[in-house]
Amino acid sequence: MFKKILVPTDASDYSKRSLQTALDLARTLQAEVEVFHVTYTPQAYWGYTVSYGITVSQEELNKNGQIALETTLAGMNTEGVKIKTALAAGHPVSRILEEVENENIDLIIMGSHGYGVVAGSVFGSVSQRVLVKATCPVLITK
Repeated sequence: MFKKILVPTDASDYSKRSLQTALDLARTLQAEVEVFHVTYTPQAYWGYTVSYGITVSQEELNKNGQIALETTLAGMNTEGVKIKTALAAGHPVSRILEEVENENIDLIIMGSHGYGVVAGSVFGSVSQRVLVKATCPVLITK
């Protein structure tokens, strides 16, 4: 049924809970889990305005992304589950949806920060947007 599960992460406790859910399900279904983090590009990070001489390179952002992946996996029992990690730069919703198509993902499991419909629309909830636009089932964990 579900052979490839995508777990987008921002290294939050919500993401860690999603990964735990994915690992439990993957053991039952003998599925592969991909832990996926999206870093911003320097332009998206600072916007297209003057950054007052402060620069952040894509390399630095990617290092932080790798740390997010490692932090999410830290302390998790991954025994018996094939784990893949991936890192991409861009807008989180777009890149998550692209990863679903490119990797033939069967299920997305991601955390919700619990903002709700009104606050989520103001704060730009990634999980809400993925839920609406994804071509595969999405499981939102709290």
